[in-house]
Amino acid sequence: MTKFSLFVRSLVYNVVFYLNTILWCVIGLPTYAMPRWGIIWIAKTWARTSAWLLTLICNVKVEYRGVENIPEGPLLVASKHQSAWETFALMPFFDQPLFILKRELTRIPFFGWYLVKAQMIGLDRESGGRALLKMMKSARDQVQRGRQLIIFPEGTRRPVGAPPDYKVGVSQIYVGCGVTCLPVALNSGLFWPRRTFLRYPGTLVVEFLKPIPAGLARDDFTAQVSSAIEDASNRLIREGRAEQERIMGFSAP
Repeated sequence: MTKFSLFVRSLVYNVVFYLNTILWCVIGLPTYAMPRWGIIWIAKTWARTSAWLLTLICNVKVEYRGVENIPEGPLLVASKHQSAWETFALMPFFDQPLFILKRELTRIPFFGWYLVKAQMIGLDRESGGRALLKMMKSARDQVQRGRQLIIFPEGTRRPVGAPPDYKVGVSQIYVGCGVTCLPVALNSGLFWPRRTFLRYPGTLVVEFLKPIPAGLARDDFTAQVSSAIEDASNRLIREGRAEQERIMGFSAP
């Protein structure tokens, strides 16, 4: 693949991605009058079509490993975060996915209203400790009702190869919710890097790792979840770079 072809395919995908988002926002309008399952179905379908379009246009194949490790029922899902891709592509694997997100997103017309309808948890970062306590209570209550909370322990997207930066919040949520944690490793940053519209070809791998049982002390949990995610993600990154070098003659920055 030439760099010009890479540019054109990436440009086309970005345009199609937003058109697809608008399409599903329109199709989802009747879900405002439906129970929560309606908008969750729309969100999962949007996620599946967005991932399929990435494969079709940019030749980004996706491989899911360890699906058998996904427990049923209430769950904390702790995922590596390298790309915007995992913010939507993980949803279809869970019955009632739940995200903690910036409250400003809920103010976006239509899209933000859907987030509210799906009962996602908005966090006002400027409100300090009170907002954090409220968020923790909301997360615990929703998870204990059977939902699967998907969080990114490093808080924000990290470039491929950057040193890990796990926040204390993930252990607080784990202890507060009192449920099993499913670590998730991936190499999405090689194919959908942050802060660029380029989409690089190859096989994006998501690996659902062995669940961590509830009840561990905070420090023990943090050590286990960070070690599991980092070791597996580094292995997947090495695999992805080797494949990209075969396909393109170079790997994504």
